[in-house]
Amino acid sequence: MTAAGPERTHPNVTLAVLALGGLSYAVLSSMVVPALPTMMRELNTNETGVTWLLTGYLLAASVGTAILGRLGDMYGKERLLLWTLVILACGTFLSAVTSTLALQIVARFIQGAAGGIFPLAFGIVRDEFPREKVAGGIGLLSAILGVGGGVGIVLSGVIVENLNYHWLFWIPLATTVTAAVLTWRLVPESPVRTPGKVNWLAAALMTIGVSAVLLAVSETTVWGWGGARTLLLAAFGVAVIVAWIAVEVHSKTPLIDMTMMRIRGVWTTNAAAFLLGGGMYASFIVFPQFAQLPTSTGFGFGASVIVSGLYLLPATVGMALLGISAGRISARFGSRWALLTGTAFTFASFLLLALAHSHPWQMLASATLLGVGIGLSFAALGNLIVQAVPPEQTGVASGVNTVMRTLGGAVGGQLSATFIASNVAASGFPTVTGFTESYWMATAFLALCFGAGLLVPKALGRATPPAPPGEAAGVPEAAAA
Repeated sequence: MTAAGPERTHPNVTLAVLALGGLSYAVLSSMVVPALPTMMRELNTNETGVTWLLTGYLLAASVGTAILGRLGDMYGKERLLLWTLVILACGTFLSAVTSTLALQIVARFIQGAAGGIFPLAFGIVRDEFPREKVAGGIGLLSAILGVGGGVGIVLSGVIVENLNYHWLFWIPLATTVTAAVLTWRLVPESPVRTPGKVNWLAAALMTIGVSAVLLAVSETTVWGWGGARTLLLAAFGVAVIVAWIAVEVHSKTPLIDMTMMRIRGVWTTNAAAFLLGGGMYASFIVFPQFAQLPTSTGFGFGASVIVSGLYLLPATVGMALLGISAGRISARFGSRWALLTGTAFTFASFLLLALAHSHPWQMLASATLLGVGIGLSFAALGNLIVQAVPPEQTGVASGVNTVMRTLGGAVGGQLSATFIASNVAASGFPTVTGFTESYWMATAFLALCFGAGLLVPKALGRATPPAPPGEAAGVPEAAAA
């Protein structure tokens, strides 16, 4: 049975199911952010404790995404996607029913581990879709990661003010269960497999190393960037990552093929993903906080939780519209052009706020530019990484790229938190300086991202969809240049 057979599910139906699962995960990644003060009171904890609801999610996502992508390449992407959605549903159900901090943190760890949804979905699109639909499908799914983050921020305030924080999880749980059932019934199993076995030593080293570095970054608001604990934990994590790479290089069955990571089209796209993630995730944290500050600060807008979330609505709409148009844009201009143009729009978004942020319309204009930029860039990243590797490496390569966005977001978010926490007035409210520094930091991230985009091989960004199973498929020459 081939992917082109009449008995296969229509690509549009498969794409809708994959998008629903991806949206469920992406919404959960951001929905708790505006609700953290409420959850801190409800869970009877402090800022350090409640921050673990984000830290735990990021830690699990950073490790689980790449590993699940690799397992999908080995054992079947549809099978792993179904189990990943089941894992996400279990973690979300636990969050919905529990009222203790410890169990909430465990639940968030479980949810974060489901980050493999995106690389698995990318692989299914590449394996199943007709050539002319691959770029559009991957582009839409890539944009969903940003769209879901924006939707989570916008809905969070409405839910918390009218219901309670448990509904932050009940609603995504319903969509996750629906996506799991539809995946089981409608999504075909991928015919592309990579025989092998799991290198558990490599998986353990990767888990420990990446977790240590990310934990060091996430605790900088308490320990300080130059604190002994931060430096020691980060150094330990880097040492373990070096050991992990050495194991992978000498392994006959690597978890992540390091020769793949040396391909120019791969490492340049991963660098761009890290830098773009740093800017985008910082905006999700800073925009609502800036808008909620009282007008007595001299710069805040005095917005409610609900209204502050709406400042990101233009960004969410922009990302959705550009994600839908990703296929046509890639066909007309190529993914490299989309990455560079999207990065330029995102750069302009943060530059505008760095220079002018005294009126609400300026934040709305910035959010509009952000939506266009992230929508174009995220769609381009997904297509570029898929074009750079052969079909049997789609899952793990996409997983690593998604991890790079997550790591970049963690660094960008913590830098913003540090800038804001370091500039507090006698009234106890942050000063405008911390926000301005955050905007300039994000602007710098995007300038570097544009540079990384220029290094992406030109031929890799051409609008030629990757060959489906059954046709000659290999690493494009431009990718290895």
